[in-house]
Amino acid sequence: MSTARTRPPSVQLVYFLAAFCLLNWAANCSELRVRVRLTDGQVTEEILEADSEKDFISLEFKEGDGTLITFIADFKQDVKLFRALILGELERGQNQYQALCFLTRLLPNEIIPSESMAKLRQENPQAVRIAEEQRGVEPLTMDVAVNFSKASQLSAHIHNVCAEAQDAIYTREVDVKYWLDRGADGSMFEILPKASDFPGLQSCQASEDLWRPCTCQYSLRLEWYPCLLKFCRSRDNSGKVSPYKCGIKSCRKGYQFDYYVPQKQLCFWDGET
Repeated sequence: MSTARTRPPSVQLVYFLAAFCLLNWAANCSELRVRVRLTDGQVTEEILEADSEKDFISLEFKEGDGTLITFIADFKQDVKLFRALILGELERGQNQYQALCFLTRLLPNEIIPSESMAKLRQENPQAVRIAEEQRGVEPLTMDVAVNFSKASQLSAHIHNVCAEAQDAIYTREVDVKYWLDRGADGSMFEILPKASDFPGLQSCQASEDLWRPCTCQYSLRLEWYPCLLKFCRSRDNSGKVSPYKCGIKSCRKGYQFDYYVPQKQLCFWDGET
């Protein structure tokens, strides 16, 4: 018998951004839809938004099981934001959905600038795109919880994107130190318990007790995103060579987030059978 799944809230980030663009013609907004193949073989559509005035890029898509993944690169604040809306199975006593938000520092040259992204167009929108470069999986230990009510100073996008994940917003201590040096309010951060604080702390996958603390793991993958600009060279009549932008390079990258949860039931996907 198949288990019943219900949909998360219908208002998605992409609709908010599209409305923002329509109401603010002065902003340089653009949308790009790209068909990609997921790890399980299914084809999904990524929706990429760019606003060169607000200086951010967003990417959103649905995984094969209905999970909605949202990624934002906020260049003004040097913040990467990942959100997952994971559908629960009501027949197993799970919630309708569970939301997670992960924040990390945006490093230089991780993704193309918003101004370049806003200019991208594609000739064949029906083609299934395959990334040119495979960047593997980046393991990330999320050892700090973030207070939702104060998090907007890190990035204005957190208020809208992480509203359903108010009690599940995580970051890393190394990124906290960077943001504190830039003047962030330290009271928004709370260091999570470490394995040394709980002798015998297990991974949620190994634990059989739904009510005991454990270390949860959540993984996602961005199948296709514009990671680098390509430069070509031209030669004028005098023989002088000049570089110019002539395209983009696409990448595929996975992220593995590990973090503490007070109960295994808050990590129902880890170790499901």
